[in-house]
Amino acid sequence: MKKKGFTLIELLVVIAIIGILSSVVVVSLQSARVKARDAKRIADVDAIKSALSLYYDSNASYPALIGDLVPAFLNSEPTLAAPTDAYTYTASADGLSYHLGITLEQAASTTGPLAGDKDCSSLVADECFTGVGASGFDGADPVYDVTP
Repeated sequence: MKKKGFTLIELLVVIAIIGILSSVVVVSLQSARVKARDAKRIADVDAIKSALSLYYDSNASYPALIGDLVPAFLNSEPTLAAPTDAYTYTASADGLSYHLGITLEQAASTTGPLAGDKDCSSLVADECFTGVGASGFDGADPVYDVTP
């Protein structure tokens, strides 16, 4: 009489295949999460940039702090995608320019959002930001940064 069922080797092979497939899925999901968090960061910077433009139109200068945009120009400051995130904002001393950015998780590439950002420095005056701020940053990738 022949026994029906799987051998131990067959079961181990199936378990190994399932393990390999699940590890591939986990890695893919992690990459998607990073892209989603970066997309939120970029959308938040763009929303702040729009609010800064509205503020400038009303006041003929940019605010000293992002918090000055709330509640008239932003309902609330955007929530951060991760606890370690922080928006870096520096307004020029004359209030006529600013430098705004946030660090992304994705590495720099020639086709992503970092390819089209400013890469300014607000640590020293340069060609695209005339001020120097104590809270300044260099805008080097992977920082997504914008100016007016």
